[in-house]
Amino acid sequence: MKIKFKSYKEQLKKWPQEGYHIMAQYDNEKIIVYQSYRKEIGEFAVRNQYFGGAFSLERMTWIKPNFLWMMYRNGWGKKDGQECVLAIHLKRSAFTHYLENGVYSAYTDDLKITREEWQEKLKASSVRLQWDPDHDPFGAKLERRAIQIGLRNEFIKVFAQEDILLIEDISEFVKEQHQFVLNNDLDKLKVPEERPLLFDDEDLNIKLRLK
Repeated sequence: MKIKFKSYKEQLKKWPQEGYHIMAQYDNEKIIVYQSYRKEIGEFAVRNQYFGGAFSLERMTWIKPNFLWMMYRNGWGKKDGQECVLAIHLKRSAFTHYLENGVYSAYTDDLKITREEWQEKLKASSVRLQWDPDHDPFGAKLERRAIQIGLRNEFIKVFAQEDILLIEDISEFVKEQHQFVLNNDLDKLKVPEERPLLFDDEDLNIKLRLK
């Protein structure tokens, strides 16, 4: 695997404990995001290095840059239809493009537009942004927020076949690490090395509520 892993407890000391943060493994060229699928879809993606076959281009797909949020969502790969856990090495420029075009899936006053304006933007956009509580390895909610990005229409088509640099199946790694969680042995738990992501574009940072 081409992901960098590090001790969970070692990373925990450095991670922010609250606020809005895009926690991810990234460099100037790429960012790693996660998805979980049934084996048929996952195996096709790994074999062909793009999404096709039983993968639907008609439904919105959600990508998550935060590994532990993905583990909460898919039950460490135990939930039905989410057994195949994929690490997707995505072009950093594509990820930024998604965020620039994203509209929040729920209205809040701090969007600084009217509800009607938000509704119009929502209808016109093919990218959804959603902040959810992050979670620890046991699934407990944290004060820190984690982002997920929903793609549909032209964005899902470009994501599926043009924006991906590498697709890795990390299902076995997930199973191995889940055992440490089940045994309450977090000293041995390793997770992808992640750090907060900020952008050179300050307007984008403000839009995303990043601090």
